[in-house]
Amino acid sequence: MPVLLPPALEPFLDVLRCPVCRARLRPGHGSLRCPAGHTFDIARQGYVSLLTGIRATSGDDADMVQARNRFLSTGRYAPVRQTLTRMTADALPGRGKVVDVGCGTGYYLAGVLDQLPGTRGLGLDTSVRALRSAARAHPRAAAASWDVFRPFPLADHGVDVVLDVFAPRNPAEFHRVLRPSGRLIVVRPGERHLAELRDRIPGMVTIDPDKEQRLRQALDPYFQPAGTRHVAYTTSLTRQEAIDLVGMTPSARHLTHADLTDPGALPARTTVSVLATSYRPR
Repeated sequence: MPVLLPPALEPFLDVLRCPVCRARLRPGHGSLRCPAGHTFDIARQGYVSLLTGIRATSGDDADMVQARNRFLSTGRYAPVRQTLTRMTADALPGRGKVVDVGCGTGYYLAGVLDQLPGTRGLGLDTSVRALRSAARAHPRAAAASWDVFRPFPLADHGVDVVLDVFAPRNPAEFHRVLRPSGRLIVVRPGERHLAELRDRIPGMVTIDPDKEQRLRQALDPYFQPAGTRHVAYTTSLTRQEAIDLVGMTPSARHLTHADLTDPGALPARTTVSVLATSYRPR
């Protein structure tokens, strides 16, 4: 039996474009297709597979997605989500479309949609396992497989807000798909983010001290900053929460089980320090 078009995906049909020929996509028989016949299946879990036949960069694997779902459900990152939601609300006072690039399991997009009832959301990610969660994260959240480093399957100037939360960036494409009045909101780790974990676990990925300079250089041709908020606090961690927090980050690919089983290796508290900046298109 063909999969029906997810209701959350329907509002994005006016901006979705065929990744092959850039024509409009229309629903039909459990898929989206363009007039040229390029067809993209809608998975039974509710996301659309726009990356069909294209090799994507690596996304979260099953263990990382499970760790992410467990950790984010604890609320330890709720202040980060609340700040992102407030910034999105400031940028989008009425109805609109929000695209979350590298959406993961949809945690941040769902938080935004909870507080903005007139808003629709679309999450893009390479990880099929993460998209299975993202497609169920909120009744108004659609999800599609896509690679941030490729031209987005979206029309020019059809999106009101682009979210980029701990995700790779494609400034030229962000600029192309945003309306002239739109906003890009970038959330990234600060210097002290998870410092206690990084001090105890040498194999964790470090934070590049030149990260902010590189971000400015990459975005400056396309965007100008409109305001930055620094979210900084310490949070307690159970042993399982610490394991999940490490396990949901890119560091998980560089660590072994032994790195996390030493009782003295995992701190009982850690610092959360992130920067969130809203940008106007130039």
